Amino acid sequence: MKQFITETHKEKAITSLERLIKVPSYLQDSVDGAPFGQDILDSLTECLALFKEEGFSTFIDPDGYYGYAEIGEGTETFGVLCHLDVVPAGDVSLWDTPPFEASVRDGAIYGRGVQDDKGPTIAALYAVKSLLDAGVTLNKKIRFIFGTDEENLWRCMEQYHQKEQGIDMGIAPDANFPVIYAEKGLLQSYLTGVGSSDFTFEGGAALNVVPDTATYTGEKADAIAESLTQLGYEFTQDGSKISVKGKAIHSKDAPIGINANTRLAEAMIPHYEHPALHLLGGVIKDDANGVSLLGDVRDEASGALTFNAATVSISSKETKIGLDIRIPVTIEKEQLAHDLAEKTKEFGFAYEEFDFLDSLYVPVDSELVTTLLGAYRDMTGDMREPMISGGATFARTMENCVAFGAMFEKTKDTMHQANEVWQLDEMEKTMEIYAEAIYRLCGKK
Repeated sequence: MKQFITETHKEKAITSLERLIKVPSYLQDSVDGAPFGQDILDSLTECLALFKEEGFSTFIDPDGYYGYAEIGEGTETFGVLCHLDVVPAGDVSLWDTPPFEASVRDGAIYGRGVQDDKGPTIAALYAVKSLLDAGVTLNKKIRFIFGTDEENLWRCMEQYHQKEQGIDMGIAPDANFPVIYAEKGLLQSYLTGVGSSDFTFEGGAALNVVPDTATYTGEKADAIAESLTQLGYEFTQDGSKISVKGKAIHSKDAPIGINANTRLAEAMIPHYEHPALHLLGGVIKDDANGVSLLGDVRDEASGALTFNAATVSISSKETKIGLDIRIPVTIEKEQLAHDLAEKTKEFGFAYEEFDFLDSLYVPVDSELVTTLLGAYRDMTGDMREPMISGGATFARTMENCVAFGAMFEKTKDTMHQANEVWQLDEMEKTMEIYAEAIYRLCGKK
């Protein structure tokens, strides 16, 4: 195998990533021509400028939703689906260096977006550039597609599909190696019902995270504290306020998290008669596979359904429960949603779908998966099998597209966290893997 990546490519990748990190491209109020805020549009503009400097032709959507850069020739298009938006920095005091000023130290680069997804985007850029610099002739057009709303509602890709053609095959550099050939369907919904004038209950902040804190405020705090102690659940008390502790983890991995919402509800059942408490703490409890409501939903291709009662708000006005469900790839959403609505109706809840992303499935024996897997194995010696994920990447927005890297088995996942970091040796290895894989799929032999 030829070594395509040079020291020059490694150095340029770092300086280019530094340029992208400088733009705080998280969702803000829309302005003319920038539906997700001026900073996200500026990030898209800066990224396209980078690609143009490296010889790509570029295009930006006049309405500001997406852009793309392409190079090469041929009747087929190989897509690289990236996103330039990031999550906010959160509590800046937890960062050792400013989150939007890339810091290179101790063999790593720090900054918001270095793992998700600006770093892998830049790694893929210089993988392709290394092929061109080595004199490789491309037999396909390579198009980098830049989304700007991946961390929220994917409205960028909705606009892309309304205005642009699809691809023939492609990758999303926004997950894990070796290759993810199946992604479960994603269903997010809300249950609404009667509130309570006797207490307030607040838990969870995002649908895609298992809640690590749930808070009760009311006159029966001492009694609930006693119940929590008997159950062995961790909590703190400050007068009439109790905060139950859980373990936060991505909803796709809900079974290995600890749901603070259901724990608090379980402790409250002996002290209050309320349908939300009986649903959460009496029926669901620690069931993160939805068996208690939907039965054992699974398939051979992708395993069991995952279920997260992610957000709960009970006030005098209403009760609102937010659910995040990851559906096995062969299971139809319509019947599942119907069953969920009927079951929760028994507790007095109205069901409303918030968001749905269909599943992804590309056969493991397809040219795309076998070629990507072969390149990865040859470059690393890691013989792990292709994987299934409950996560959601842009790969599922296109036909014949899969998530391919950029995180290795031992990579510390710091996405969405303070001090987000990517080790430079992992970044370089990613560039080498991408170069070899794209060469095998798009290089003229």
